[in-house]
Amino acid sequence: MVDGVVIPAGERSGATGSGGGPGPEGTGQFGALGLHLADPRVEASVLGLLERVETDLRASVASADPLVSEAARHLVEAGGKRFRPLLVALGAQFGDPDAAEVVPAAVVMELTHLATLYHDDVMDEAVVRRGAPSANSRWTNSVAILVGDYLFARAADISADLGPEAVRLQARTFARLVHGQIAETVGPRGSDPVAHYLHVIAEKTGSLIATSARFGGMFGGASAEHIEALAGYGEVIGVAFQLSDDLLDIASESVQSGKTPGTDLREGVPTLPVLYALASDDSDAASMRLREILATGPLVDDALHAEALGLLRESPALKRARETVRSYAEDARACLAPLPEGPARRALESLCDYIADRTS
Repeated sequence: MVDGVVIPAGERSGATGSGGGPGPEGTGQFGALGLHLADPRVEASVLGLLERVETDLRASVASADPLVSEAARHLVEAGGKRFRPLLVALGAQFGDPDAAEVVPAAVVMELTHLATLYHDDVMDEAVVRRGAPSANSRWTNSVAILVGDYLFARAADISADLGPEAVRLQARTFARLVHGQIAETVGPRGSDPVAHYLHVIAEKTGSLIATSARFGGMFGGASAEHIEALAGYGEVIGVAFQLSDDLLDIASESVQSGKTPGTDLREGVPTLPVLYALASDDSDAASMRLREILATGPLVDDALHAEALGLLRESPALKRARETVRSYAEDARACLAPLPEGPARRALESLCDYIADRTS
């Protein structure tokens, strides 16, 4: 998922957790996402929509059972970027962002995303999520799974009020999420590991972000051509953002990435730079040593971990991964061509610039 930039609870939550309002100079930059909204009217519209989403999110996870309410609120109140509601809000700018269905559509997308996080943490045996104890570590795996199911059900309930097309799209998106998780769980099964990895990211991350952008255009009343352009952009920018997180895990300091550098490496998560390194046939000593270390699996030994991290940071594999991220960012920009010029389109383009720049 696109959840690599950790924003501590209490510092950036809710609408401002989606990037925040204008900085001290009034630049309109949505901090953690590198999003620029230069037009004050568009910025006010987006922030206002995100604030309403935040209110409705909290109301939507309420339950008659206090335990369910507490566990369901857990990740909502932990904050996060609210990237998916943000794309709903931006997509709606190409129609009527004040249309009544836009906010519930954004809530459906965020509830679906949050539900996947509960399930992911169980599968990953995570102990922390967004700076707080994960639901599974606090309430057990069974409770976390069931709360995730509850959030999926709440999303489906709200989407039913939006009409059969919304239900269909949400269900199909959910199916892609599940297929992506299954593909990740069982592995490449003989296919090219890099192609398999990119497929998993498209299914697990790109699909929900694509539907978020689609919902914004759809429920804002944009034209069919513009809705398809938004959905295509969402799919590609979602993949690009996840891939850029892969690179930040290796190349950045913790203050930039929000987590300890090399976490994926330590846990044996085969991200794009690692896959490129393993597939390399470079015969220089550094590349051969890197392949030797990576082939051992999770790098729990501190000395080996430090050595591999250093070699990766200087490797052709990392350079190649950067080029791949930039390629996806440019492909996302190309998807915006059918959309009219204006502040909303420029905001979406600024995400492409940010993703390309953050991994340079």
